Amino acid sequence: MTSVPLVDLAAQHADVAEEVAEGWRQVLAKTSFIAGPQVAAFESEYAAFTGAQHCVGVANGTDAIEIALRALGVGPGDECILPANTFIATAEAVWRAGATPVLVDCADDGTYLIDVAAAEAALTPRTRAIIPVHLYGQAAPVELLLPLAESVGAWVVEDAAQAQGARRRDRNAGSLGHVAATSFYPGKNLGAYGDAGAATTDSGELAAQMRMVADHGSRRKYDHEVIGFNSRLDTLQAVVLSAKLRRLAGWNAARRAAAGRYDQLLAGVSEVIRPRVLDGNEHVWHLYVVRVPDRDRVLKELHAAGIGAGIHYPVPVHLSSAFASLGYTDGAFPGAERAAREVLSLPLFPQITPAQQERVASALTAALRRS
Repeated sequence: MTSVPLVDLAAQHADVAEEVAEGWRQVLAKTSFIAGPQVAAFESEYAAFTGAQHCVGVANGTDAIEIALRALGVGPGDECILPANTFIATAEAVWRAGATPVLVDCADDGTYLIDVAAAEAALTPRTRAIIPVHLYGQAAPVELLLPLAESVGAWVVEDAAQAQGARRRDRNAGSLGHVAATSFYPGKNLGAYGDAGAATTDSGELAAQMRMVADHGSRRKYDHEVIGFNSRLDTLQAVVLSAKLRRLAGWNAARRAAAGRYDQLLAGVSEVIRPRVLDGNEHVWHLYVVRVPDRDRVLKELHAAGIGAGIHYPVPVHLSSAFASLGYTDGAFPGAERAAREVLSLPLFPQITPAQQERVASALTAALRRS
């Protein structure tokens, strides 16, 4: 029996293989591996795609958040509010910038996005940034967070790593806050062939500062204004990203169609809590995440049946060993903890077929009914 992968990168590569090969041939011929013209071209293309004025390509999404924070002047003694149910990289970037992650719960409404009321309650005079995570492919309600940030002189830094192409009230993720960070990890909606990332903003001054931080604190060779680090988008990855960006709108439309198909296939399965799209959002379905009882057993049975399901994420940030020093305990964020126990990501990628989805739904239903 043929398995159904969680994501099929080979099928996606087939769509761009010839264009990438030709682009790489040109890079190899000119040996323009760092800061080649293709990097600037992609930055311009991605800025236009998001609706932001500027894009700074960097080495990965974690760096993008840290670079944005450092360019904003966020550092030791400062606090950054972010949701507990995110990949640990969001909190890591805050810590690496020298600031303290202040965690809040998620909304228990099927979106799992940051709880705005909890973010408001967490504000202090030390708050310098609120970092909403556009989780699973849909945008957080940034318009509600902006006045909260402004009330204490803070910034809104979008973690848009899972939301390339998502829209909120007719505006694109990546252009909703003061600055946004994104990841082009291979499995993202817009994925490179290795690590890559970017930060977008409407501020030319902030973009220049981020570019300087990412290039050893230098605007000109051997003139280092601050202590930065090395985090650059390489030319080979820019070629891949430009090729994929031209197809992203169509791929996202295919993801939406697949998500709608799952909605129909699972509508009669009472044990499944399906994902909810927040009013005003256009979701791009980086992941199709359901909640089920007895999740770990169900996941094991799906894997045994050849279904490549996953968990995003099994351990909330506050319960990870890495952030034990923050002092949060079990029970601090019940929404995030409940999600961690119950969420299950089903296979979803632009090329997934109806037959594959029917097989996933059938295997999931069978596993749940056996309980």
